[in-house]
Amino acid sequence: MVWMPYVCIGIGLILGLNKLSDRLLRQIDIITTIMLIVLMLTIGMNIGVNDSVISNLNLIGFNCIVISLSAIAFSVIFTIIVEKTILPLDEISKEIRLENINISEEIDLPEEENKKSSPLLWLMPISIIIGVAIGYFVMPDNKVYILDYLLTASLIVLYIGAGITIGANRKVFEYIKILGFKVVFLSLAILAGSIIGGVISGLILKLPLNISVISASGMSYYSLTGAYMTQMYGIKTGTYGFIVNVMREFFTVLFMPLLVKISKGSPIAGGAAGNMDTMLVPITKVVGADLGLVTLITGTILTFIVPFLLPFLSNILV
Repeated sequence: MVWMPYVCIGIGLILGLNKLSDRLLRQIDIITTIMLIVLMLTIGMNIGVNDSVISNLNLIGFNCIVISLSAIAFSVIFTIIVEKTILPLDEISKEIRLENINISEEIDLPEEENKKSSPLLWLMPISIIIGVAIGYFVMPDNKVYILDYLLTASLIVLYIGAGITIGANRKVFEYIKILGFKVVFLSLAILAGSIIGGVISGLILKLPLNISVISASGMSYYSLTGAYMTQMYGIKTGTYGFIVNVMREFFTVLFMPLLVKISKGSPIAGGAAGNMDTMLVPITKVVGADLGLVTLITGTILTFIVPFLLPFLSNILV
């Protein structure tokens, strides 16, 4: 099944590049949301039916905290290096003001702010909890095989949905042209920092690198990372993929006042792939609207990379 992400994302990209109507995109978004909830329920049920995972949740949680903080820390370090050498964000901010780019036209912040109250923000953790309860108390042993089918089906839909989102978001290439290709180095710094953070934390915790590195490389894309790792390695490893990346968003918000004092790029480094959606508003508020485009571009690039990166790392870290 290594080929599945590439094929599904490719199909999604082709569909997304075909200038789909807003109405159709909204319908696709609803379908993707439903399958995301199904995925969260499935992951929860997989946890509930696995006694080994339930009995080791405290240890798994501690390891996830270390991996998450390590991924953020090294992403920040690499981002600072890029800021000091290739991409001074203070100068980029001035250039955006001088170019008189209308940020409010490119990023509808009021609309994005409304997304903070999206039901998904509480539906996903609730779905996980309900799934754990169903798996632990209700799911009969002879029906556990159904979870594999649910996991695969939801992954296919989510991969295609991710491809459509990326293909439909063509404006990001215009933004890169406006800001200069050097802005891509910020995404590469966050990517490198996440991988190095995964390696270092794995060595410290004495975990297999496929657990620490791949989970850290999810870069806040928790739904896809958790599902992919569950499919490839089983629910115990998949739990890392989900929790590490949920914690990355949590710690980024928690340490936002500290991160912004370190540098303008540090909050962007923490948000990673989440900068495309859930983290866009909180990070834009602290780094300034001028760097909202940089935040969005970074999140979009990393969101595009993650579905390809996870299978690649999985093949290497055998």
